[in-house]
Amino acid sequence: MQIKNRQQLLIMVTIAAVSLFAADRLVLSPLLKAWSMRATRIADLHKNIDRANAMMQREQLPNQSIRSRWEQMSRNTLTNNNSAAEQRVFKAVDLWAQNSGVAISAITPQWKHDSDDYMTFECRVDAAGDLGKLSRFLYSVERDPMALKLELVELGARDKEGQQLSMGLQLSGLVLTPQKR
Repeated sequence: MQIKNRQQLLIMVTIAAVSLFAADRLVLSPLLKAWSMRATRIADLHKNIDRANAMMQREQLPNQSIRSRWEQMSRNTLTNNNSAAEQRVFKAVDLWAQNSGVAISAITPQWKHDSDDYMTFECRVDAAGDLGKLSRFLYSVERDPMALKLELVELGARDKEGQQLSMGLQLSGLVLTPQKR
């Protein structure tokens, strides 16, 4: 091959490589990026459509499931009568203690008026027993349908071996105030 033909061949190969690189950077990459963004957008729109269809189906069903759940939750809240609400919580704590075998040493109630829509009844319960009894007591508290929230649990050993434990619980009960119409 002659040198002139070789130079022309190298120039053509270089031009072809540069043009392929430019076509990749200027045409192919933006098209692929736009295609990917379009596919992502279509997938998001399909999800939105599915979610909207599910909401429309739930709307067509009687709202009894949501309403009945709310009514059940409302029934499980504490009553507006402070002394009746306290008695309900005290009876529940006594029942949990009898069922689990823990010894209740103190119950300290306190009312808080957080909002016009609701009040909270906070109650500190101090109990003692072994680990099995305390865990059964906690299980009973959590499984009860009453609108009580377990805010705080403190455990401490009462003997050197750790067989007898003391537990402090902070319970919070919900009281919904009736809406004025």
